[in-house]
Amino acid sequence: MIRKSTFIKSTIILIIGGALTKLLGMVIKIVMTRAIGTEGIGIYMLISPTFMLLIALAQLGFPIAISTLVATDKKNNKNLVFSIIPISLLLNTILLVIVFLISHTLATNLLHEERCYLGILSMAFVLPFVSISSILRGYFFGKQRMIPHVVSNVIEDLVRLLILAFGIPYFLSFGLEYAVAFIILSNIFSELTSILVLFFFLPKQFKLSKQDFIPQKQNIKDVFSISLPATGSRLIGNIGAFFEPIILSFILLRIGYSNHFMVTEYGILNGYIMPILLMPSFFTMAISQALIPTISKAYSHGHYAYAKGKLRQAIGFSLLIGIPMTILFELIPEFALKFIYNTTEGVTYLRVLAPVFLIFYIQAPLTATLQAMGKAKEAMAGTLQGMILRTVLLLFLSTLRIGMYGLIIASSFNILYVTLHQYKYVKNYLNVV
Repeated sequence: MIRKSTFIKSTIILIIGGALTKLLGMVIKIVMTRAIGTEGIGIYMLISPTFMLLIALAQLGFPIAISTLVATDKKNNKNLVFSIIPISLLLNTILLVIVFLISHTLATNLLHEERCYLGILSMAFVLPFVSISSILRGYFFGKQRMIPHVVSNVIEDLVRLLILAFGIPYFLSFGLEYAVAFIILSNIFSELTSILVLFFFLPKQFKLSKQDFIPQKQNIKDVFSISLPATGSRLIGNIGAFFEPIILSFILLRIGYSNHFMVTEYGILNGYIMPILLMPSFFTMAISQALIPTISKAYSHGHYAYAKGKLRQAIGFSLLIGIPMTILFELIPEFALKFIYNTTEGVTYLRVLAPVFLIFYIQAPLTATLQAMGKAKEAMAGTLQGMILRTVLLLFLSTLRIGMYGLIIASSFNILYVTLHQYKYVKNYLNVV
């Protein structure tokens, strides 16, 4: 029998935790933006898509796979979790070598900004810590134990805030690129803290031995059968984001825009506007994370009506925060920008994108539902098609001399297309009205 209160309880815990981490994240963002300025944020945002792509490759969908398998209660969870860690570390070692080989070319020849080099190089050292912490989180999500996730996130953000507050001024004295690299490297300390906290919450019967780190063939097969399609969807989005600043830099510089315009405006759009628009996503992400084990268990047991009800509930929660925030961004966009960043740069960008992001807020629960039902391939197809549409539009619109609005229009069409695609397939499988 499925406990109907579990999803609500998990969601509430994640929302409270998400609110705390989002608040801390806002403070971290304030510290960063006021310390390194618009130009520094521009450099940081130029390399952020590369960082997100590397993290997606490093994780390879393992957290989602572990969460889904643990939720079914059919596996040796200890071996399932810890036997993935050696595989993950091997993958991260390969990525580290690749980053060392491509970092200079990526910074100078593709992003056309030499100051990105140190930041890209720093990413390689962060990846193993992010991977291990995400694997451990996958276990707790599968068990629908949200307290460890919330506690680790809050402590992680507190550690990062303290490190950045004291470290950025010091490294800034060496140059803007050193400060940006330090911001990337600060993730090592925060993720390590998170790993230690998560280990503390592991069951006492999890007494580890060498045998636990030896992969069992069936476990690995089951993990990869879920992780590869699931990470495919994420990778597609990250690959599209990775090429975004490369395409923009290439085209805008060719048609007459200055490098200063590119760095500054891209920094405003992705460093100021996008984070504000994504603020409500702590609700949608919390809901989606709680939704995966709930839908997975319900769907595997044939409780389709229950799964459908949980999805409706998740969409309702997403809109509950999304609608008021959209109204706020439309009517008084200056307030949010001034309050967080002490600037009003990008007001028009915020006002244009706010209605589109109302649709984006319901995308995550739809995608999570497809993944939980084992339909990750359908989710990946939607993301792939949306990314292709976005890239083609970006290539065309960037040539029209409309600055960053080419990116804004392309991103808007991507959000609309992917959300409608995911809804169509969820409706087919669950008959959502």
